[in-house]
Amino acid sequence: MAATSKSSDSSSEKKASLSYWSKDKSICPVCKKPFPKEIMRSGNGRMNAGNLSDELHRDYIPSAKYGKVYPLIYEVGCCPNCYAAFLWSDFTEIKKTEVSDRIFDHSEQRKVSCSNIFPYFDLKKERTLFDGAAMYYLALMTYNDCDADMLPTMKQAIISLRLAWLTKEIHQRCSNHNYDYISDVFYRKALFFYQQAVINETSRTEKSSTLNNFGPDMDKNYGWDGVIYLCGLLEYKYGQHDDIQLRLKKLSESKTAIARIFGLGKSSKNKPGPLLEHARDLYDMLSKELNDDDF
Repeated sequence: MAATSKSSDSSSEKKASLSYWSKDKSICPVCKKPFPKEIMRSGNGRMNAGNLSDELHRDYIPSAKYGKVYPLIYEVGCCPNCYAAFLWSDFTEIKKTEVSDRIFDHSEQRKVSCSNIFPYFDLKKERTLFDGAAMYYLALMTYNDCDADMLPTMKQAIISLRLAWLTKEIHQRCSNHNYDYISDVFYRKALFFYQQAVINETSRTEKSSTLNNFGPDMDKNYGWDGVIYLCGLLEYKYGQHDDIQLRLKKLSESKTAIARIFGLGKSSKNKPGPLLEHARDLYDMLSKELNDDDF
């Protein structure tokens, strides 16, 4: 009977697991060493989609069986040998030797920097919210060493925004450790990278608009319109307030860009409905602040 009970417990634990290790190992594109890939399981009530925030972030309703789940944390891979981290789609051969050498040379720097924000992170066990956030931060630093052909600015924008979400979740679960402040820092980084990606696209120094999936979350691709929307939203919510005239100028520019989304949306059935709804709300908020300041 004891053996039967133990087998039953083991089966129940396996069934309730959130992830599994792939049979095929991933090869680090930097140091070329293999490491196991963790993949989130799907189905069986693991992902109960909730609301979509104004930041286009999908919340997932906790279940009695699995609790709170964070699908985003499985979207990045990180080599436990050299601490190079990428979105999984970039785990391919890096053609430029100087790029891989540059990333490898900064291995220890990434490890130390990550440890300062996420102490005792672990890359070799089933990832937690904390470990997943650490991997995103390692990816943020890794893309800093990549050339324009890998579209690092746009990817750093998406990664920074996801880091803001993940660290906010860490703060909610474990307050008094300054992760609310860290989340605000990542929001401001996201603002910088999103706006810089648009600048690079306009100047043709980095073809950000060619990225296959702009997210920003993993359940829906909101395309380049989503990028323009987030530039305006992040400016409104997290932009600087020291120079009021500069702020009003940027908000006015954002309002004009958002208005273009409306024009496109009315004539196209392909525009995501939720994006248009949030864009209208943002347009109204921008109009209110600009009018209130007699701009």
